[in-house]
Amino acid sequence: MIEPPAATRRGTVLVVDDEAGVRASIRAILEETCEVLEAEHGGAAMEILRSRDVDLVMLDQRMPGEPGIDVLTRVKAADPSTVVVLATAVHDVRTAVEALRRGAYDYLTKPFDVDDILMLVQRALEKRALEREVLCLRSALAPSGLQAAPGFEGIVGRHPEMVRIYQLVTQISSTPTTVLIQGESGTGKELIARAVHNLSPRRGQPFVAVNVAAIPETLIESELFGHEKGAFTGAHARRLGKFELAHGGTLFLDEIGSLRLDLQTKLLRALQEREIERIGGMRTVAVDVRVIAATNVNLRQALRDRAFREDLFYRLNVVPVNVPPLRERREDIPLLIEHFVRKIARECNRDVRGVSAGALEVLARYDWPGNVRELENVIHRAVVLTRGPVVQLQDVPLDVAMPETGSALTEDTGLPLREACDQFERQYVLRVLERVNWNVSRAARLLGVHRNTVLAKLATWGVRRPGDSEGRAAALH
Repeated sequence: MIEPPAATRRGTVLVVDDEAGVRASIRAILEETCEVLEAEHGGAAMEILRSRDVDLVMLDQRMPGEPGIDVLTRVKAADPSTVVVLATAVHDVRTAVEALRRGAYDYLTKPFDVDDILMLVQRALEKRALEREVLCLRSALAPSGLQAAPGFEGIVGRHPEMVRIYQLVTQISSTPTTVLIQGESGTGKELIARAVHNLSPRRGQPFVAVNVAAIPETLIESELFGHEKGAFTGAHARRLGKFELAHGGTLFLDEIGSLRLDLQTKLLRALQEREIERIGGMRTVAVDVRVIAATNVNLRQALRDRAFREDLFYRLNVVPVNVPPLRERREDIPLLIEHFVRKIARECNRDVRGVSAGALEVLARYDWPGNVRELENVIHRAVVLTRGPVVQLQDVPLDVAMPETGSALTEDTGLPLREACDQFERQYVLRVLERVNWNVSRAARLLGVHRNTVLAKLATWGVRRPGDSEGRAAALH
């Protein structure tokens, strides 16, 4: 089981500047909140980094000998996770931009403002702390490739918000606490509910899932609470409801915001009294059920609109879990793609092992309004239809590869003609490049343009060719 981190560790900051007065000033600003180390130049800084665990390096650009931006490159090469901030003169903004390109977290301009330093260091150390949690949980959650830890099956993600969810689930699973999971459709709310159940003492008992919105209003009461024989026309026998079927286990109520007001009252009683009454019944039935509810609507707005009971909301919202949409955790998209390719290839008996750089680039850029569920459907289609072992750009649906152009064709207001043409050109060039295995000269001949034109367009779009020194994948936006 994953344990939450114990206490927050005190951050360590290394100040690299040839001026002793500057180092002393920064030490005075930061020493109450973190440990401060000092170095006069890049060589001394690298010696300290080899012997100490440093969270943040504050580098001066202009120092005797090696400039700060070159020290930055060495620091990131030694440990890519080290957070680096470069200090520049006001007129040296071009260097600051180059530092960001090389991996700097941010930059400061001289003369320093005390509040700016404090805020920047706080943000940088928080980032470093979250990354430490991610690394810790990554080893626990994925001990072999993408295999999830027991209890978290099907959940893929290393974004800090997902790490917080893993920790929260681990903390609350052993308690009987009621949980309210909030998030857009397709974000995986049921998977999180199952994780709570699987890590709880109720794991050997039933997990019963009910989509409240999918059941006709005339049947929802019977589905939840059951009915006695003869309770209404068509009730030819006693039927147990979901509460009784989940006895001893967990009841997951999805789309709880669509429940009728009169049934909200009955649900509230079931939560408070731990007993239900079947339709047509003459006695109450005791039930031992942990309830986990989920919604994709804003229940607080529903309270204001008087469409949801306030007392039920607070009864359900004991521990809220907020699931981020996929567009807010884009760094998880490659992990999810790899997971779904493996899963679907195995289920469909297809020899497909991954996706191409061009396909990954457009999949990572798309906003995924349907979230993880939509991504899984797109990967399923691509794995089934691709003709080779790698999903190519042409296997990605056009509305995903070119969402702006697609909306322009179907809506009254879309992209201007020039932007639509630019979108089409981008996808067309990438498809040609993939077809010729990214041979730029050959692609240029097929496109009828000069090789340098293709290279210039790739640079403008921020796309790196497989085999470039910076990586073998397209840049993700």
